[in-house]
Amino acid sequence: MIKQPPYLKKGDKIAIVCPASRLPKNIDKAISIFQEWGLEVVLGKTVTAEHNQFAGDDALRTKDLQQYLDDPEIKAIIAGRGGYGMIRIIDNLDFSTFEKNPKWIVGFSDITVLLSHIYANFGIQSIHAQMPYTFEEATTESLTSLKAALFGQEIKYDYQTYPKNRPGKMEGTLIGGNLTLLVMMVGSNSDIDYTDKILFIEDVGERPASIDRMMRMLDRAGKLSQLNGLIVGAFNELPDEKIPFGQTPEEIIMEVVHKYNFPVWFNFPVGHIDGNNAMIVGER
Repeated sequence: MIKQPPYLKKGDKIAIVCPASRLPKNIDKAISIFQEWGLEVVLGKTVTAEHNQFAGDDALRTKDLQQYLDDPEIKAIIAGRGGYGMIRIIDNLDFSTFEKNPKWIVGFSDITVLLSHIYANFGIQSIHAQMPYTFEEATTESLTSLKAALFGQEIKYDYQTYPKNRPGKMEGTLIGGNLTLLVMMVGSNSDIDYTDKILFIEDVGERPASIDRMMRMLDRAGKLSQLNGLIVGAFNELPDEKIPFGQTPEEIIMEVVHKYNFPVWFNFPVGHIDGNNAMIVGER
């Protein structure tokens, strides 16, 4: 059974924590926006902590996130940024209190691990959306979609269709996130059952050969054949290769899934882009 955390209302407290990489700049704009929405912002110790590239060592990041998972006054937890590090602490977290009293968790990129884990294990919805680190460049539409997701308002998506879309009409529960992290979780207890789901994927800075490898890995693991639909977001900042791979990310993905009949949408506004719209993981 899918569990939906309570929507926020004005006056609620939210916590910003950094369970992965450290913040290289202040997040004053994000704090101001949350306050404009009528929310009280609490900052975790990891917002200013540093340990190599991480927002504090594994112990501190675990303790910081655990504190707000357990705190009944905190109604949502916002990841300050992604980067790398969530997979190092996910197995050290205790979700027993959170499971009984779910709250919204927001993030994307590396935070895909956390969003997937809580859905796979507890059936609790979460929000894949802009994080404070990305608020300065974020479009108004993407921030509006995050507010709508948190406060229980209708989310509307406006995007340019792609000529190679495969049209169709299907229904399913939404899952997904960063392709690299989804592949890394295959076979772990954070891995989601893809059966009858609508999967959305995105990635940044990956070579076309890596995208091809990861898509084929998901297919060989039996994930893609079970889908009801595929939503493809941004695949950007592709590194140059001395010998060109010869296919775009869209061509790579369609070549892998062409044998299936589910609808495929390209060019969806989700991913490492200014227009990273909110997607509710676990929503029907």
